[in-house]
Amino acid sequence: MNTNAFLRLGFALLSGLIFGLGLVLSGMADPAKVLGFLDVAGAWDPSLALVMGGAIAVTAPAFALLRRRKRSLLDAPLQWPTRTTLDRRLLLGSLAFGAGWGLAGFCPGPALVGAAAGYEGAWWFVAAMAAGMGLFSLLEQQRQARRGS
Repeated sequence: MNTNAFLRLGFALLSGLIFGLGLVLSGMADPAKVLGFLDVAGAWDPSLALVMGGAIAVTAPAFALLRRRKRSLLDAPLQWPTRTTLDRRLLLGSLAFGAGWGLAGFCPGPALVGAAAGYEGAWWFVAAMAAGMGLFSLLEQQRQARRGS
């Protein structure tokens, strides 16, 4: 493994650890905090909005600087989204994501952190998430095969 690849993996690991630590410290790995944020008609908990605002405040200036570059500091190409339209798949996927988040109080990142922290519900969520991803992959392969023939 060359030095650049090793550094990329190291920075990916470091950023994942920082992200996970931030989720645990802020309480966002606990689904009760997320469900409290979504409970706008009851005992609303604004802490998720504060965590999100803090994350945006930290990353927005970095993204503004990155937009001027073609490659990362480790010489990897920067890949920016190219689609700017809302389509059916995006809208349906957003609805499914939101429904799962609202029902369970987990989204993928916090669920993985919650599973590592020992939340039993997170293990069930991660298993269901993996099954859903596998099912999507299978259906997508079938759709691509139909489209190609």
